[in-house]
Amino acid sequence: MGDLSGLGTAAVDEPTLATMLAAHLGLDGPVEVVDVEAAEFPYDLVSITTRSRHRVHGTLSTPAGPVPFRLFVKVVQAWERSPLFAQVPEHLRDIAAKGVPWRTEPLAYRSDLARRLPDGLTMPAAVAVRDLDDLSCAIWLEELDVVDVPWDEARHRRAARLLGRLSGSAAVAPLAGVGGLDWTLRDYLAGRFDNQVHPMLRDDGIWAHPLVAGAFDTGLRDRLRAAADGARGIVEEALSLPHLPAHGDACPNNLLAVDGVDGFVLIDYSYWMPMPPGADLGQLLVGDVQIGRTRAGDLAGRDAAHREAYVAGLRDEGCDVPAEVVARGHALHHLLLTGLSSVPWEHLGSPPTAELAALAADRAAIARFCLDRVDETAPA
Repeated sequence: MGDLSGLGTAAVDEPTLATMLAAHLGLDGPVEVVDVEAAEFPYDLVSITTRSRHRVHGTLSTPAGPVPFRLFVKVVQAWERSPLFAQVPEHLRDIAAKGVPWRTEPLAYRSDLARRLPDGLTMPAAVAVRDLDDLSCAIWLEELDVVDVPWDEARHRRAARLLGRLSGSAAVAPLAGVGGLDWTLRDYLAGRFDNQVHPMLRDDGIWAHPLVAGAFDTGLRDRLRAAADGARGIVEEALSLPHLPAHGDACPNNLLAVDGVDGFVLIDYSYWMPMPPGADLGQLLVGDVQIGRTRAGDLAGRDAAHREAYVAGLRDEGCDVPAEVVARGHALHHLLLTGLSSVPWEHLGSPPTAELAALAADRAAIARFCLDRVDETAPA
């Protein structure tokens, strides 16, 4: 026997756990949990919609003998449940709460998305998805044997091609809006952008901060401000493009290498929704750069390889969205969601270090790259 009280509100009793596992594994006859233990899963990145992560290991007694199980329990919640929500000014809280989806992930695991994904992409098997209340849900998944695989050029290209196949898939398309979100880039503009990003770019004090001033020169500052002033036009152009299924946060951290899996296991479906073509290439390119896990390097060269592979993936699925539309959609989306918010404002209160200086330099490289790509892909 064991104790699942560490799961908090996500805890279930042992008969319920046995019933969940028997249904998932297709076991007949009497099934009992003979031992179980839960341990918090260490994770060093902040997520405002994830309350907890735990491993749950144990053994079932079945008519055929003992069956071990290894589970991963993730509790997702509305942003207003996060301690960080207290930092949002009261007059903005309603807009802020609506601007961060959290229900999409449970709905993705309740769907048959896993069997619709193209070969080379899969997702963790869901044992159960249990609503805890109106603002939180526990997702019980089979634990994965994640392995550490270097992200070399070949791995990046393969990921980009598979993301193209995902976007171009006729099988995936019916679930592009599985979260039921009534949300577009206009909502981002009216929410975070108008209330945080744009004011930040207009704040002379931020540009004078040593961390920012040392990486973002006045020319880059002026380009970012000009692009921010024209953000409504960028949004409307992006919305005029075709929209395809997208993961929404396809950074390397969410494309796992798993023992025995040929390809990638996709996790974290919070931002899964239809997006402009190529939108997923942004986080694939700079997701690890933004958080300091790797340096910016040749963003343009890697991005060109990603776009070529992504378009090849679209063609694999019979999708004929032109390459120039992919390039434009990717550029507009990347500037709006990443380039314009690249100033490392979250580190302005930290003591200066060489690591932070390098991060700021890479954030500046991301901003410059995003601006350049919007200029380069502008219609003639």
